[in-house]
Amino acid sequence: MRILIANDDGIYSPGILALAEAASQFGEVRIVAPDVEQSSMGHAITASRPLTYRRTPIADFEAYRVNGTPADCVALGLFHWDQKVDVVLSGINLGTNLGNSAWHSGTLAAAKQAVLFGCRGIAFSTPVTRDEPDFSTIKPFVKKSLELLLPEKDLSLLNVNIPVDAKGIRWTRQSLRHYDGKVVPGTDPMGREHYWFTVKPVEETEEGTDRWTVDQGYVSVTPLRLDLTNEEELDKAKSRVPL
Repeated sequence: MRILIANDDGIYSPGILALAEAASQFGEVRIVAPDVEQSSMGHAITASRPLTYRRTPIADFEAYRVNGTPADCVALGLFHWDQKVDVVLSGINLGTNLGNSAWHSGTLAAAKQAVLFGCRGIAFSTPVTRDEPDFSTIKPFVKKSLELLLPEKDLSLLNVNIPVDAKGIRWTRQSLRHYDGKVVPGTDPMGREHYWFTVKPVEETEEGTDRWTVDQGYVSVTPLRLDLTNEEELDKAKSRVPL
């Protein structure tokens, strides 16, 4: 099995090495990742300038860094591996990707780009605090997740979030918790104005969702899809306004 690994935290993130070490038990691994952090980049692609693809070995793994986005990395990684890749893994992201973060997550974008190229994509994330996560406690659940998911070839796009000291693994749906956006002004040490955009939840998390499951201490596995069609509203529109 050929396994391409990308992320949005950058090629030197400890999370990508932990994922490569876990994935190497299932096949041949190659890493292609951004040369700098690209968190919250979403599914941006670079179309206005050329990209570079430079060999940058990480531990014992063949690895390359790209001066682009996570989606760029997957596109170049598949191209240079003759597009004969069985699965693209993304992560392990330093910070969860739950609920609405699926819209702007660079980690998930790498997995989605894989699906757009006809390959499977699985994104891995874990909570982070001031301290670096203890990947020795996380990797066993990465392995268990891969053992569960790799044989399930009908599942093309998956979002996996692994809490520290997980109790087990659960199937979940995406949380739809809404947020109240807020702009926080400030100044840098030179007195120049800058702004932070931050959010806070405005409602409780529903049971059975990805966020609720991680809060309960379980690994959350959420099958996703690229089709954003709102089927319910489409059916209602067709009945109200036949075209």
